[in-house]
Amino acid sequence: MLSNFIKLSSNRFLTQGLVGSRQFNKYLSTDVSKSEAPKTTETQAPPEPAQDEQEDKLFSKLEIELRAHDPAKPEKARLTLLRSVHVHKKHRVQYEVRTYFRYLTFHKLTGSTLDTFLEYIERNLPEGIALKATKTEIKRLPEYLTVK
Repeated sequence: MLSNFIKLSSNRFLTQGLVGSRQFNKYLSTDVSKSEAPKTTETQAPPEPAQDEQEDKLFSKLEIELRAHDPAKPEKARLTLLRSVHVHKKHRVQYEVRTYFRYLTFHKLTGSTLDTFLEYIERNLPEGIALKATKTEIKRLPEYLTVK
């Protein structure tokens, strides 16, 4: 199995140009007889989080508004109504609402996910487009409002 691993790893390192480097030699110098099996007799407790760590914030909603100097293809919402209160189907009025902006809404995000997501969007935003992000954070109730 080790020889197969060496062959596979050498092919991988050959393609990456790392043959002869310390990384490649590290894989060649491993010996199966010297390696120890992992100890399973002791059960380790999961590490407790440090008291200095802050809890990750929770956000119920993230609203992103994208605007540009050149209006995008508008989204049209049309509403057709009768002009008369009673009959007369021939006489109608059409109302139209045009939206030139894009609104994106994301629900139930954590603080770290939100930061990573916003950074990704900002990096991949084309030139000339404005980004407005509105976050709605979920907070704990104060102690004087909680039921004991």
